Amino acid sequence: MEYTFLGRTGLKVSRLCLGTMNFGPHTTEEDSYAIMDQALEMGINFFDTANVYGWKKGEGVTEQIIGRWLAQGGGRREKIVLATKAHGTMGDWPNESKLSAYHIKRACEESLRRLQTDHIDLYQMHHIDRNTPWEEIWQAMEQLVTAGKVLYVGSSNFAGWHITQANYEAKARHFMGLVSEQSLYNLADRMIELEVIPACEGLGLGIIPWSPLKGGLLGGILQKQTEGRRASEHTQKEIEKYRPQLERYENYCREMGESPADVALAWLLHQPAVTAPIIGPRTMEQLTGSARALEIKFTEQQLTALDEIWPGPGGPAPEAYAW
Repeated sequence: MEYTFLGRTGLKVSRLCLGTMNFGPHTTEEDSYAIMDQALEMGINFFDTANVYGWKKGEGVTEQIIGRWLAQGGGRREKIVLATKAHGTMGDWPNESKLSAYHIKRACEESLRRLQTDHIDLYQMHHIDRNTPWEEIWQAMEQLVTAGKVLYVGSSNFAGWHITQANYEAKARHFMGLVSEQSLYNLADRMIELEVIPACEGLGLGIIPWSPLKGGLLGGILQKQTEGRRASEHTQKEIEKYRPQLERYENYCREMGESPADVALAWLLHQPAVTAPIIGPRTMEQLTGSARALEIKFTEQQLTALDEIWPGPGGPAPEAYAW
Protein backbone atom coordinates (compact mmCIF):
# COMPACT_ATOMS: atom_id res chain seq x y z
CA MET A 1 0.00 0.00 0.00
CA GLU A 2 1.10 3.55 -0.70
CA TYR A 3 0.50 6.41 1.72
CA THR A 4 0.30 10.16 1.39
CA PHE A 5 -0.43 13.15 3.60
CA LEU A 6 -4.02 14.30 3.96
CA GLY A 7 -3.88 17.77 2.45
CA ARG A 8 -1.55 20.09 4.31
CA THR A 9 -1.66 18.00 7.49
CA GLY A 10 0.97 15.67 8.89
CA LEU A 11 -1.55 12.81 8.85
CA LYS A 12 -0.69 9.87 6.60
CA VAL A 13 -3.50 8.01 4.89
CA SER A 14 -3.57 5.15 2.39
CA ARG A 15 -3.98 6.00 -1.30
CA LEU A 16 -7.21 4.02 -1.28
CA CYS A 17 -9.98 4.94 1.14
CA LEU A 18 -12.44 2.26 2.24
CA GLY A 19 -15.97 3.52 1.71
CA THR A 20 -18.59 1.80 3.83
CA MET A 21 -21.89 2.96 2.32
CA ASN A 22 -22.81 -0.59 1.28
CA PHE A 23 -22.39 -1.98 4.81
CA GLY A 24 -25.87 -2.80 6.01
CA PRO A 25 -28.05 -2.19 2.95
CA HIS A 26 -26.11 -4.44 0.55
CA THR A 27 -23.38 -6.18 2.57
CA THR A 28 -24.14 -8.23 5.66
CA GLU A 29 -22.54 -7.32 8.97
CA GLU A 30 -20.44 -10.48 8.93
CA ASP A 31 -19.17 -9.76 5.43
CA SER A 32 -18.58 -6.11 6.37
CA TYR A 33 -16.33 -7.25 9.22
CA ALA A 34 -14.38 -9.50 6.84
CA ILE A 35 -13.95 -6.67 4.32
CA MET A 36 -12.68 -4.28 7.00
CA ASP A 37 -10.26 -6.91 8.34
CA GLN A 38 -8.98 -7.54 4.82
CA ALA A 39 -8.62 -3.81 4.22
CA LEU A 40 -6.28 -3.66 7.21
CA GLU A 41 -4.35 -6.64 5.84
CA MET A 42 -3.93 -4.72 2.59
CA GLY A 43 -2.61 -1.70 4.49
CA ILE A 44 -5.70 0.48 3.99
CA ASN A 45 -5.86 2.75 7.05
CA PHE A 46 -8.44 5.30 5.82
CA PHE A 47 -12.09 4.41 6.49
CA ASP A 48 -14.98 6.68 5.48
CA THR A 49 -18.60 6.60 6.57
CA ALA A 50 -21.51 8.96 7.36
CA ASN A 51 -24.23 9.15 9.97
CA VAL A 52 -26.96 8.70 7.33
CA TYR A 53 -25.47 5.55 5.75
CA GLY A 54 -27.75 2.58 6.14
CA TRP A 55 -30.62 4.79 5.00
CA LYS A 56 -32.84 4.22 8.05
CA LYS A 57 -33.53 7.68 9.37
CA GLY A 58 -31.78 8.37 12.66
CA GLU A 59 -30.36 4.88 13.11
CA GLY A 60 -26.86 5.26 11.69
CA VAL A 61 -26.85 1.61 10.65
CA THR A 62 -23.43 1.66 9.00
CA GLU A 63 -21.78 3.55 11.85
CA GLN A 64 -23.16 0.94 14.24
CA ILE A 65 -21.65 -1.88 12.18
CA ILE A 66 -18.27 -0.16 12.21
CA GLY A 67 -18.59 0.47 15.94
CA ARG A 68 -19.20 -3.19 16.69
CA TRP A 69 -16.24 -4.10 14.48
CA LEU A 70 -14.01 -1.63 16.33
CA ALA A 71 -15.23 -2.99 19.68
CA GLN A 72 -13.59 -6.33 18.87
CA GLY A 73 -10.28 -4.68 19.70
CA GLY A 74 -7.03 -6.04 18.36
CA GLY A 75 -5.76 -2.52 17.64
CA ARG A 76 -8.47 -1.89 15.07
CA ARG A 77 -9.24 1.65 16.23
CA GLU A 78 -5.58 2.57 16.62
CA LYS A 79 -4.76 1.42 13.08
CA ILE A 80 -7.32 3.47 11.17
CA VAL A 81 -8.03 7.08 10.31
CA LEU A 82 -11.77 7.20 10.90
CA ALA A 83 -13.85 9.68 8.93
CA THR A 84 -17.58 10.32 9.19
CA LYS A 85 -19.99 13.07 8.20
CA ALA A 86 -22.82 15.25 9.48
CA HIS A 87 -25.53 17.28 7.74
CA GLY A 88 -28.14 14.73 6.65
CA THR A 89 -31.54 14.37 8.24
CA MET A 90 -31.44 12.18 11.35
CA GLY A 91 -34.97 12.78 12.63
CA ASP A 92 -38.26 14.56 12.07
CA TRP A 93 -37.76 17.54 14.40
CA PRO A 94 -36.59 20.95 13.08
CA ASN A 95 -32.95 20.79 14.23
CA GLU A 96 -32.06 17.24 13.24
CA SER A 97 -30.21 18.14 10.05
CA LYS A 98 -27.85 20.71 8.49
CA LEU A 99 -24.99 22.51 10.25
CA SER A 100 -26.34 24.57 13.13
CA ALA A 101 -24.16 24.43 16.23
CA TYR A 102 -27.03 22.62 17.90
CA HIS A 103 -27.07 19.85 15.30
CA ILE A 104 -23.28 19.58 14.89
CA LYS A 105 -22.81 18.92 18.62
CA ARG A 106 -25.63 16.39 18.78
CA ALA A 107 -24.65 14.65 15.55
CA CYS A 108 -21.07 14.28 16.72
CA GLU A 109 -22.07 12.85 20.10
CA GLU A 110 -24.38 10.33 18.43
CA SER A 111 -21.74 9.28 15.89
CA LEU A 112 -19.22 8.76 18.69
CA ARG A 113 -21.72 6.56 20.52
CA ARG A 114 -22.54 4.47 17.45
CA LEU A 115 -18.89 4.15 16.42
CA GLN A 116 -17.91 3.19 19.99
CA THR A 117 -14.95 5.56 19.99
CA ASP A 118 -13.93 8.67 21.89
CA HIS A 119 -12.93 10.72 18.85
CA ILE A 120 -13.45 11.14 15.11
CA ASP A 121 -10.27 11.68 13.12
CA LEU A 122 -11.88 13.50 10.19
CA TYR A 123 -15.31 15.08 10.72
CA GLN A 124 -16.78 16.13 7.39
CA MET A 125 -19.66 18.43 6.54
CA HIS A 126 -21.65 16.31 4.10
CA HIS A 127 -22.97 19.30 2.16
CA ILE A 128 -22.92 23.08 2.27
CA ASP A 129 -25.48 24.71 4.58
CA ARG A 130 -26.29 28.12 3.11
CA ASN A 131 -28.44 29.12 6.08
CA THR A 132 -25.87 28.78 8.85
CA PRO A 133 -23.10 31.43 9.19
CA TRP A 134 -19.50 30.29 9.25
CA GLU A 135 -18.91 31.89 12.65
CA GLU A 136 -21.48 29.48 14.10
CA ILE A 137 -20.14 26.44 12.27
CA TRP A 138 -16.53 27.12 13.18
CA GLN A 139 -17.33 27.85 16.82
CA ALA A 140 -19.07 24.48 17.06
CA MET A 141 -16.16 22.68 15.37
CA GLU A 142 -13.61 24.47 17.55
CA GLN A 143 -15.42 23.25 20.66
CA LEU A 144 -15.31 19.66 19.40
CA VAL A 145 -11.60 19.93 18.58
CA THR A 146 -10.83 21.51 21.97
CA ALA A 147 -12.73 18.71 23.69
CA GLY A 148 -10.68 16.13 21.76
CA LYS A 149 -13.75 14.67 20.08
CA VAL A 150 -12.64 15.72 16.58
CA LEU A 151 -9.10 16.03 15.20
CA TYR A 152 -9.57 17.41 11.68
CA VAL A 153 -12.48 18.98 9.79
CA GLY A 154 -13.32 18.33 6.16
CA SER A 155 -16.02 19.17 3.64
CA SER A 156 -17.97 17.22 1.06
CA ASN A 157 -19.84 18.45 -2.00
CA PHE A 158 -18.60 22.04 -1.55
CA ALA A 159 -18.06 24.43 -4.43
CA GLY A 160 -14.70 26.15 -4.83
CA TRP A 161 -16.18 29.37 -3.45
CA HIS A 162 -17.48 27.57 -0.35
CA ILE A 163 -14.05 26.07 0.35
CA THR A 164 -12.35 29.44 -0.01
CA GLN A 165 -14.88 31.27 2.14
CA ALA A 166 -14.80 28.58 4.82
CA ASN A 167 -11.04 28.58 5.16
CA TYR A 168 -10.64 32.34 5.22
CA GLU A 169 -13.30 32.56 7.92
CA ALA A 170 -11.42 29.86 9.85
CA LYS A 171 -8.11 31.67 9.43
CA ALA A 172 -9.62 34.82 10.94
CA ARG A 173 -10.41 32.73 14.03
CA HIS A 174 -6.88 31.23 14.10
CA PHE A 175 -8.42 27.83 13.39
CA MET A 176 -7.01 25.28 10.97
CA GLY A 177 -10.22 25.04 8.92
CA LEU A 178 -10.87 22.49 6.20
CA VAL A 179 -8.14 19.96 5.42
CA SER A 180 -10.00 17.90 2.80
CA GLU A 181 -12.87 17.96 0.32
CA GLN A 182 -14.81 14.87 -0.70
CA SER A 183 -16.14 15.42 -4.22
CA LEU A 184 -17.77 13.58 -7.07
CA TYR A 185 -14.83 12.96 -9.40
CA ASN A 186 -14.15 10.35 -12.05
CA LEU A 187 -13.27 10.11 -15.74
CA ALA A 188 -16.83 11.00 -16.73
CA ASP A 189 -17.49 13.65 -14.05
CA ARG A 190 -14.69 16.22 -14.17
CA MET A 191 -16.48 19.46 -13.34
CA ILE A 192 -14.41 19.98 -10.17
CA GLU A 193 -11.36 20.62 -12.36
CA LEU A 194 -12.78 24.11 -13.02
CA GLU A 195 -12.92 25.58 -9.51
CA VAL A 196 -12.83 22.99 -6.72
CA ILE A 197 -9.43 21.47 -7.49
CA PRO A 198 -7.71 24.88 -7.88
CA ALA A 199 -9.24 26.00 -4.56
CA CYS A 200 -8.08 22.82 -2.82
CA GLU A 201 -4.59 23.06 -4.27
CA GLY A 202 -4.31 26.72 -3.31
CA LEU A 203 -5.50 26.21 0.26
CA GLY A 204 -3.90 22.85 0.99
CA LEU A 205 -6.90 20.52 1.00
CA GLY A 206 -6.68 16.89 0.01
CA ILE A 207 -9.30 15.65 -2.46
CA ILE A 208 -11.16 12.43 -1.71
CA PRO A 209 -13.14 11.44 -4.82
CA TRP A 210 -16.42 9.61 -4.33
CA SER A 211 -18.03 7.45 -7.02
CA PRO A 212 -14.69 6.83 -8.78
CA LEU A 213 -16.38 4.30 -11.07
CA LYS A 214 -19.47 6.45 -11.65
CA GLY A 215 -21.77 3.98 -9.96
CA GLY A 216 -20.17 1.05 -11.78
CA LEU A 217 -20.44 2.59 -15.24
CA LEU A 218 -16.65 2.75 -15.56
CA GLY A 219 -16.21 -0.76 -14.21
CA GLY A 220 -16.73 -2.65 -17.47
CA ILE A 221 -20.50 -2.34 -17.54
CA LEU A 222 -20.86 -3.30 -21.24
CA GLN A 223 -18.82 -6.46 -20.77
CA LYS A 224 -20.91 -7.34 -17.72
CA GLN A 225 -24.07 -6.95 -19.80
CA THR A 226 -22.76 -9.40 -22.40
CA GLU A 227 -22.16 -11.85 -19.54
CA GLY A 228 -25.83 -11.64 -18.64
CA ARG A 229 -25.67 -9.34 -15.65
CA ARG A 230 -28.71 -7.11 -15.33
CA ALA A 231 -28.50 -3.40 -14.63
CA SER A 232 -31.05 -1.18 -12.92
CA GLU A 233 -33.31 1.04 -14.99
CA HIS A 234 -31.28 4.10 -13.99
CA THR A 235 -28.02 2.39 -14.98
CA GLN A 236 -29.50 1.31 -18.31
CA LYS A 237 -30.36 4.94 -19.07
CA GLU A 238 -26.82 5.98 -18.15
CA ILE A 239 -25.40 3.27 -20.41
CA GLU A 240 -27.38 4.56 -23.38
CA LYS A 241 -26.35 8.13 -22.61
CA TYR A 242 -22.65 7.25 -22.60
CA ARG A 243 -22.62 4.18 -24.88
CA PRO A 244 -20.24 5.51 -27.59
CA GLN A 245 -17.71 6.60 -24.94
CA LEU A 246 -18.12 3.38 -22.96
CA GLU A 247 -17.47 1.29 -26.07
CA ARG A 248 -14.30 3.24 -26.85
CA TYR A 249 -13.21 3.13 -23.21
CA GLU A 250 -13.66 -0.59 -22.69
CA ASN A 251 -11.96 -1.36 -26.01
CA TYR A 252 -9.03 0.87 -25.05
CA CYS A 253 -8.72 -0.82 -21.64
CA ARG A 254 -8.57 -4.18 -23.41
CA GLU A 255 -5.77 -2.83 -25.61
CA MET A 256 -3.95 -1.79 -22.43
CA GLY A 257 -4.48 -5.23 -20.93
CA GLU A 258 -6.18 -3.74 -17.87
CA SER A 259 -9.69 -3.86 -16.45
CA PRO A 260 -11.81 -0.70 -16.86
CA ALA A 261 -12.29 -0.41 -13.09
CA ASP A 262 -8.55 -0.48 -12.46
CA VAL A 263 -7.88 2.10 -15.17
CA ALA A 264 -10.53 4.44 -13.75
CA LEU A 265 -9.07 4.22 -10.25
CA ALA A 266 -5.50 4.53 -11.50
CA TRP A 267 -6.42 7.65 -13.49
CA LEU A 268 -7.67 9.32 -10.31
CA LEU A 269 -4.52 8.31 -8.43
CA HIS A 270 -2.52 9.98 -11.20
CA GLN A 271 -4.21 13.35 -10.58
CA PRO A 272 -1.83 15.45 -8.40
CA ALA A 273 -4.54 16.91 -6.15
CA VAL A 274 -6.13 13.53 -5.29
CA THR A 275 -5.38 12.03 -1.90
CA ALA A 276 -7.38 8.80 -2.05
CA PRO A 277 -10.35 7.66 -4.14
CA ILE A 278 -13.11 6.05 -2.10
CA ILE A 279 -13.67 2.42 -2.99
CA GLY A 280 -17.03 1.14 -1.77
CA PRO A 281 -16.89 -2.64 -2.10
CA ARG A 282 -19.95 -4.80 -1.67
CA THR A 283 -17.85 -7.95 -1.81
CA MET A 284 -14.38 -9.13 -0.85
CA GLU A 285 -13.53 -9.61 -4.54
CA GLN A 286 -14.26 -5.95 -5.26
CA LEU A 287 -11.98 -4.90 -2.40
CA THR A 288 -8.99 -7.06 -3.25
CA GLY A 289 -9.29 -6.33 -6.96
CA SER A 290 -8.86 -2.60 -6.40
CA ALA A 291 -5.22 -2.98 -5.34
CA ARG A 292 -4.15 -3.40 -8.98
CA ALA A 293 -4.88 0.29 -9.60
CA LEU A 294 -1.89 1.24 -7.43
CA GLU A 295 0.46 -0.52 -9.84
CA ILE A 296 -0.74 1.01 -13.11
CA LYS A 297 1.48 3.75 -14.55
CA PHE A 298 0.32 5.70 -17.59
CA THR A 299 2.29 7.02 -20.51
CA GLU A 300 1.50 10.51 -21.76
CA GLN A 301 0.00 8.91 -24.86
CA GLN A 302 -2.37 6.83 -22.73
CA LEU A 303 -3.44 9.86 -20.68
CA THR A 304 -4.12 11.76 -23.88
CA ALA A 305 -6.20 8.88 -25.20
CA LEU A 306 -8.27 8.79 -22.01
CA ASP A 307 -8.81 12.55 -22.22
CA GLU A 308 -10.06 12.14 -25.76
CA ILE A 309 -12.59 9.53 -24.67
CA TRP A 310 -13.59 11.38 -21.51
CA PRO A 311 -12.81 15.09 -22.08
CA GLY A 312 -12.76 17.32 -19.05
CA PRO A 313 -13.91 20.95 -18.92
CA GLY A 314 -10.64 22.09 -20.46
CA GLY A 315 -8.61 22.74 -17.34
CA PRO A 316 -9.10 25.25 -14.54
CA ALA A 317 -11.22 28.38 -14.75
CA PRO A 318 -11.13 30.90 -16.34
CA GLU A 319 -8.93 29.51 -19.13
CA ALA A 320 -11.31 26.57 -19.59
CA TYR A 321 -13.98 28.93 -20.95
CA ALA A 322 -12.19 32.23 -21.60
CA TRP A 323 -8.71 33.33 -22.66
